[in-house]
Amino acid sequence: MLKIRGIDHLVLRTADVPRLVRFYVDVLGCTIEREQPAFGLTQLRAGGGLIDLVSLDGPLGQAGGAGPGPEGHNLDHFCLRIDPFDEQAIFRHLSIHHVDASPVEQRFGAEGRGPSIYVKDPDGNTVELKGPATPD
Repeated sequence: MLKIRGIDHLVLRTADVPRLVRFYVDVLGCTIEREQPAFGLTQLRAGGGLIDLVSLDGPLGQAGGAGPGPEGHNLDHFCLRIDPFDEQAIFRHLSIHHVDASPVEQRFGAEGRGPSIYVKDPDGNTVELKGPATPD
């Protein structure tokens, strides 16, 4: 039997890598881990995992077919665990960056039920920002 420890990485295909880098680095606090221009790949560190940004015009992006658009996305959403989860500070920070956010709701995640907020990145991908599990 395999033991799953968490999400290692996810891959977002995009027509505008620099725009997504600005969002994930400047707004959400990721860091650039590694860039591989020959493949059209930029890898961002998101805590213990990675978010891979693949340019649609690079070799990896071209191999994947059509990119994200208004009719469909390559992903429903993914969740980034936020610590600490200071609701007011998060909303202030997102507002500074002109990022709309959903109201805080209690949702179930890997650690249990806790607060979460949904935002959209510049390509329209939904990102859940999740706080710690709260006691029942």
